[in-house]
Amino acid sequence: MGAFHAYDIRGIYNHDFNKEDVYKIGYFIPRLLASKKVLVGRDVRVSSPEIYEYLCKGITDAGADVYNLGLATTPMVYWATAKLGFTASVQITASHNSKEYNGLKVSRENALPVGLDTGLGTIRHWMQTEPIVPMATKGKIVDKDIKAEYLEFQRNYMADISNLNIAIDCSNGMAALLIKDLLGNAPIYIYDELDGSFPNHEPNPLVEENVAELKKQVITNQCDIGVIFDGDADRVMFVDEKGKFISPDLIIGLLAHYFLEEKGLKGNVLQDIRTSKAVAEYISTYGSTMHTWRVGRAFAAIKLREIDGIFGGELAGHYYFRDFYYSDSGIMAALIVLDIVSKIKTKGKTLSELINGIRKYANSGEINFRIEKKQEAMDAVRNYFLTSEKPTANYDFDGYRVEFPEWWFNIRPSNTEPYLRLLAEARTEVLLNQKLTAIKGILKKFE
Repeated sequence: MGAFHAYDIRGIYNHDFNKEDVYKIGYFIPRLLASKKVLVGRDVRVSSPEIYEYLCKGITDAGADVYNLGLATTPMVYWATAKLGFTASVQITASHNSKEYNGLKVSRENALPVGLDTGLGTIRHWMQTEPIVPMATKGKIVDKDIKAEYLEFQRNYMADISNLNIAIDCSNGMAALLIKDLLGNAPIYIYDELDGSFPNHEPNPLVEENVAELKKQVITNQCDIGVIFDGDADRVMFVDEKGKFISPDLIIGLLAHYFLEEKGLKGNVLQDIRTSKAVAEYISTYGSTMHTWRVGRAFAAIKLREIDGIFGGELAGHYYFRDFYYSDSGIMAALIVLDIVSKIKTKGKTLSELINGIRKYANSGEINFRIEKKQEAMDAVRNYFLTSEKPTANYDFDGYRVEFPEWWFNIRPSNTEPYLRLLAEARTEVLLNQKLTAIKGILKKFE
């Protein structure tokens, strides 16, 4: 069962998991979450209907009812789980992965994520050790349509953006289910047909080649902004008016203009351990406090609730909101960013100018190293710099983040791939390159 990961269940369908596995997962979810009702949504992937069928068989054989949302974005499932008081929900999706993948994102009450350490590991154990005994009285399947209500909620974050020229790439994914209902036909849309074979590009905006056509559209049509969603619309990323991809962590700083400046809120904001140091510095100018935590929704959504944060974000393009039950929504983030860009345009400023006001450091971006002895390699890098320089901060969760007066680095093992990931930032390109050379020299011994 190689499909069980820290955040969700995901893998190549009929290789890492199959319909029999899905049936068992469905059978044990009501028991795990002590629920007689399970809300289920699904994305448009080719394998999603079969997974839905066998998931429902498992749930109903356990005596619980399925409330079927049909095609849905992942954030729709989160919102409906909390809004409607469900204590269990599942979204069938592989998010940004390519077409041969699929998976299950499981949530409990208040849309709190269920990760490997908070329930998925228990289900995996039961699947291997517990018998399946279908209940004499099976559960039923009830269709549940929440689209109109969900759109009404999202419209709370819409503003008059008629002064903007916008290009939007739906990646043939689930954003296409809703985005035109919100923004109409004025934007320039590409790949806006729901197609689970993803014929144009993989639904992962973090891969440069997948954003190439959006950049071209922004330049050709002289757009103010480009927007690109991933496959299940829980993530969103942006291109500025010059066709330059914006590092998603900088958008956390941009969101301050809405929540902290326009709305006048003060309090806690959340970032992941890879976020640019410039973002916390920017947030602090609005009188709010930045908290740093682990990568992934299974950790971020819980931490944001714990600190009662106003909003938060990750380098991967997830943005979490207190007003969205501490969960992430790509469309909600996009609507707020469009509002911000529209307002600054009336003042004669562009998106790139605003981002340049946040960005302060030379940044390496994530660099991957295929290393077997990950922990030993991470320790070697950290120990080298702790003995040669004096740190100003030292985080030891989700790998290591060590900060110094003029630079910092984060080194962490991937939760889903056989890689060690490195990210570094410095005051200047010269210093950044110097430090990267030193780190790569240490890691070379472990490759």
